[in-house]
Amino acid sequence: MGRLINRRPGRAGQVLLGALPFILLAAAYLMASDARLAVNPNDKLLPSVQSFVDAINRLAFQPDPRKGTYILWDDTLASLLRLGIGLSVATGFGLVAGVAIGLLPLARSAFAPVVAVLSMVPPLAILPILFIVFGLGEVAKVMLIVIGVTPFMVRDLSMSVATLPREQLVKAQTLGASTWQIVTRVVLPQTLPRLVSALRLSLGPAWLFLISSEAIAATEGLGYRIFLVRRYLAMDVILPYVAWITLLAFMIDWALRHLSDRAFDWQPGERGL
Repeated sequence: MGRLINRRPGRAGQVLLGALPFILLAAAYLMASDARLAVNPNDKLLPSVQSFVDAINRLAFQPDPRKGTYILWDDTLASLLRLGIGLSVATGFGLVAGVAIGLLPLARSAFAPVVAVLSMVPPLAILPILFIVFGLGEVAKVMLIVIGVTPFMVRDLSMSVATLPREQLVKAQTLGASTWQIVTRVVLPQTLPRLVSALRLSLGPAWLFLISSEAIAATEGLGYRIFLVRRYLAMDVILPYVAWITLLAFMIDWALRHLSDRAFDWQPGERGL
């Protein structure tokens, strides 16, 4: 009998095993929903599938009577715009600061301690400060994502740069390369794959910061809508929005993974995960 550690499922087995937890969760929800609705047809905690369909149709495919717009798509666009700007700024700053701290001893001595301290500050704790300083507009929401994600990316990239083989840097200097040439021709090509991985790992916290800021001060957005309808116990809206956020996060992560696989096919990837 072969060891369990050496047993691998085939393609069909992988699909089946991957789908099984979702099937079990859906079955458990349907059973619980039917049981509650049998006792109370007006129960809002576990709505029926038809309630979800009606809510999605109303929010995504019927214009809002007041604005004439489609609520789900407006919320999605607003949230993705905030998320995209915040992650873009954090990624750019994280790459520059991470390479500088990891490669230059002077930058490491000057900035590594403050980055380490900032990475320990809970970003949600300074959300009121951001609203006081930047107001209740878009800047505060984007800044929360930037402040929450950037220190992690800086530390991750700086450690990645610091672990590059010292022989590569010595050989480049022996061949007459300047600091800028070492950065562009030696460091960056080996750091960019790690940058994509760091960005993927930052998606979860970035969504958390986005939803939190939208819940407190916003007039549109996925987080704003969830916390707006919670007072009505509208689980037929909340659960589809949560599922939609999860799907968006998964699609972004999938796109980044495939971008990394194609752009850096020489780098050991995560194809099996």
